[in-house]
Parts: sequence; structure tokens; C-alpha cells
Amino acid sequence: MTAKFKDLALDAQDHQKLADWWCVVLGYTRRDGTRAAEDPVPIVDVAGVGPLIWVNPVPEVKTVKNRMHLDVFGDVGELVSLGAVLVRNKGRDIDWWVMADPEGNEFCVFEP
Repeated sequence: MTAKFKDLALDAQDHQKLADWWCVVLGYTRRDGTRAAEDPVPIVDVAGVGPLIWVNPVPEVKTVKNRMHLDVFGDVGELVSLGAVLVRNKGRDIDWWVMADPEGNEFCVFEP
């Protein structure tokens, strides 16, 4: 084996706010531990199933399409009500919706 998956990292200008957003969306919680406000925020699946996600502070805005993204099962309407943006509808050529979180990070939504 050359490598083994460890964690997922997500960049954000307001990493504190985006960490909270993803916690609500995924049912995650912030991992215990005291951190300075400028430090990356680790969030974890409360069920212990999903990967650890680090929400990292960066100074720049997202400007181009993600080269890697999350795929989630979910409800598009609920995600929009929480602040996600619909980027592309499910259609003839794709069986999922493409959405973006409040900072523009794209993710795909599949029906449960």
C-alpha cells in the first residue's frame, strides 16, 4: 500500500462559520479541544462513521471549479434553505444535483 486515507480538508475564508454550516448539514460536531480562532477547525461525524473534516482558513476566495469535492445524500430544498446554492440540476446526463456551500465549494447531492 502506498497511501491510506486519513482526513478531508476544506478551505474557507470564514472557516469558523463554514465549519458550523457543514456541522448542521452533515450532522457533524466540532471535535473536542481548545483552539485559537485562527486555527483550522476539525469536525467529526457524531455517529463515528464519516471522515474527519478539517475546515482550514485561507485568505483567497474560491475562483475555479473544485478538483475534488464531497458527494452527499440529501434534500436539495433543505440544503438551499440552509444557504447552499444550486449550481446544476439533475438531468439527462447526470443523476445528481451540483450545489455549492456558502463559500462556493461545490458538492454533489444524491437522493437518499
